[in-house]
Amino acid sequence: MTTFARAAPGSAYTHTAIALHWLIALGLAGTFGLGVYMSDLPLSPAKLQLYSWHKWAGVSLFVLSLARLAWRLSHRPPALPATMATLERLGARFAHAALYALTLAIPVSGWLMSSAKGVQTVWFGVLPLPDLVVRDAALGERLLGVHQALNLALALIVLLHVGAALKHHLIDRDDVLARMLPFLRQRGRSA
Repeated sequence: MTTFARAAPGSAYTHTAIALHWLIALGLAGTFGLGVYMSDLPLSPAKLQLYSWHKWAGVSLFVLSLARLAWRLSHRPPALPATMATLERLGARFAHAALYALTLAIPVSGWLMSSAKGVQTVWFGVLPLPDLVVRDAALGERLLGVHQALNLALALIVLLHVGAALKHHLIDRDDVLARMLPFLRQRGRSA
């Protein structure tokens, strides 16, 4: 019977890295879904409330992403499996860099867009954030396009990221996915 590879000692991410990874992943999924849902709603108090929640989530994800990046820069991640081809290694590095960049750029693009559209971002309805640009409706529309394009790019890279993780787990049978899902390591030990 074939079993999945176990994570070698020291080859897993830290608990902090894992927690930040999954908090950001769940937050991005929810915020993306909310953004898609609310964009076609007719103008109403409910739509304005959804926009506020979307912005609160975006600012929160920005802060979490800064924390994740700081953690990553101060804590070396586990090495990639030696069996990975050079092209796979380059793809993994590119995807991770793009994920970090997009989780920072998307909230900033939304903040810029709100500023340009003349709608101040107030984090959790309590902390007003300064406008980053002057009010300019045309710029606001261009920034909406940038915000949407960055979100689509993120969705594509996330799909590739998930696909690669599943490939490592189901086909390569290495410990790449188990590094971020501790229960897979537990299951591997009992197998």
